[in-house]
Parts: sequence; C-alpha cells; structure tokens
Amino acid sequence: MEEPCLSTQLIDGDGVFNVSGLESFLKEVKLAECGLSYAVVSIMGPQSSGKSTLLNHLFRTNFREMDAFRGRSQTTKGIWMAQAKNIEPCTLVMDLEGTDGRERGEDDTAFEKQSALFALAVSDIVLINMWCHDIGREQAANKPLLKTVFQVMMRLFSPRKTTMLFVIRDKSKIWDGVPKPHAHKETPLSDFFNVQVVALNSYEEKEELFKEQVMVATVRCEEIGNEKLASFTADEEWQQFEEAVQSDYVPGFGKHISSLLDRCLSE
Repeated sequence: MEEPCLSTQLIDGDGVFNVSGLESFLKEVKLAECGLSYAVVSIMGPQSSGKSTLLNHLFRTNFREMDAFRGRSQTTKGIWMAQAKNIEPCTLVMDLEGTDGRERGEDDTAFEKQSALFALAVSDIVLINMWCHDIGREQAANKPLLKTVFQVMMRLFSPRKTTMLFVIRDKSKIWDGVPKPHAHKETPLSDFFNVQVVALNSYEEKEELFKEQVMVATVRCEEIGNEKLASFTADEEWQQFEEAVQSDYVPGFGKHISSLLDRCLSE
C-alpha cells in the first residue's frame, strides 16, 4: 500500500504561522537528515487557475482541488506545504492562496503581498501560474503584486538566485479550436511547432536594451542556422544522396530529402 502524502497548513487564512504543525511536519519528513540537500518549490497565481491540481500532478501531493461543478471559489486558504513523493533530493512544495479572489476583496492585498514575498524568499523555484488569455493584463497577470514584492525583496534580502517559472495555462485551446483534416484530428500542437517563450524589455522605455536583446537573438538565430546546415551536410545519408545524384537519376529524391531535412531540423 502506497504511503500517504505528508502535508500541513503552514499559514492559515488569517496569516497565523502554524509553528507546532511545521515542527511536526519537518520531523515526519525527516528534513534534519537531509542537511542542505533539499529543495523548496512554490506556486502562486490567480484564484481557481488550477494551481493545486498542477502541483498534485507534478509532485503527487494531496492539496485540495477545486470542484468545478460547484463553480469557481476559494479552495486554498493561506499557505499549505507538502512533501513531493518519489523525488530526490527531498522536495517541499508550497501551495499559496490564490490572488485576486473575491473573498478578500479588491482592497485587501496585504496577505497576497506577504505570502508572495515569503514564497520568493524561501523557495528555490517559484511557479507563476496564469491563464493564456491573461498575458499582458495588469491585475490578472500579477504584475502589481510582483513589482511590489521585488521592491521589498531588494530592501530586505541579499541577492540570491530564485528560479521563476511562468506557467501558461490552456494554450492548447487555440489549437483545439482549429479545424483539422481527419488525419490530424488528435495530433498535438507539439508535432508541428516547438513553442518557446522569450522575454524582451519594453521598446518604449528601454529602447537600447531592447535593440541589444534583439541583436543577440538575431546572432543566435544565425548560429543555430549554421549549426543545422553543418549537421545536414555532415549527415552520412545526405552525402550518399549527393554522390548518387552526380552520376544518375535518384527515384524519390525529393521525398527522401524532405524526410532527412525534417529529421535534422527536429534534432
């Protein structure tokens, strides 16, 4: 029988730190035996955006999930902590109360700021969970919250590298809504496209830095192109084709070369 996931409420909805609960939790996970060999991962983002569900699938935790049939409402109150299962080194996962919830109201953002600051201060990795359609929006994308937290962090703490991973949810809805031929009804987006995200500074506010970043990206694109070309021309199968076409007609040449190009470009 599989052992249950260990978890505890670290901070309740009123901001009260659960000292005894944390002490008991740390003893159960035997954190003292890990020394410095452990990691902390946390997640923040809008209420009802699927944060707990994502953590449960990633780390096999047991955070309470929203019941979609009952409508969108607050599920996680305060901050909960659990131990990830079957992951080494020991990984502690924190599930933060969702931001922008109607339960706290528009004016009560103190807890949001405090919990976000706490997560960024103690975590090795912070997942910023957001809906695809919220990108670029002020409140829904947590821009004011992150700006405030960054300012406070610089005043209170020395520099330390914390990885911020922005998780864009439901990007597949655009792809799912595209009419497809029968042969590709179930084909995922990743079979056709390599989706990547690049961060650039504002052109209006930091024009020179923007141009510098674009220039670096352009140079890197040229480097990648040259690397792909070198890989293609060095390919043994291509060299055999190249030698064969010098002396005779090669049946199916275009089909073979197309397949070879697809393979080289996807590596």
